[in-house]
Amino acid sequence: MDLRDNRRDYVQARLTRDSLLADPMAQFKDWFAAVLEHGGLPDPTAFTLATVDQHHRPHQRIVLLKEMTDHGFIFYTNQASAKGQDIAANPHVAMNFAWLEMERQVRIEGTASKLAAEKAESYFRSRPIGSQLGALTSAQSQPIASRTELEARYLELEKQYQTEPVPKPEHWGGYLITPSRFEFWQGGRYRLHDRFEYQHDANNEWKITRLQP
Repeated sequence: MDLRDNRRDYVQARLTRDSLLADPMAQFKDWFAAVLEHGGLPDPTAFTLATVDQHHRPHQRIVLLKEMTDHGFIFYTNQASAKGQDIAANPHVAMNFAWLEMERQVRIEGTASKLAAEKAESYFRSRPIGSQLGALTSAQSQPIASRTELEARYLELEKQYQTEPVPKPEHWGGYLITPSRFEFWQGGRYRLHDRFEYQHDANNEWKITRLQP
């Protein structure tokens, strides 16, 4: 299979310095609203989360954004999982939202910290029962002999909790990613993409810089 000619040009839009908002969270929310308005994009809340383990090896996976605040981005997971262990060893993480149908992506770097148990409990209660049972069923990232074993465990728990609340797993919870750097990317013709970086300056204010593609 020859991939050298598998390419397309990016012609949908331009990104200019004058069009950017001063606050990168506000700029992100503006782009995210456009993603939702666009419609038809699969899993618009999905982003790649990159972590680094205690041996300095990077790992990536897709997770779902569940909340945006003025302070950053929230997602939930099993905190005893591989990603949770990475974050415990090194809280510096990176995010990437790839909305390729709109020829856009956003890269974010920051620090992950655990949410309060009460907030995680509240969100867990809002999830569908099937998702609650799935979280209780899976010891995420741990080996298992077969899918049959996993499904049997799920069915057993489903039967056990027919008439009572599903308990939140002890290690299941949320993280807040507090951003320190943003990069907004808009695909451009001739591979001359528009890239703008937000980083704090000496006065702890966001400085916007155009980057070469």
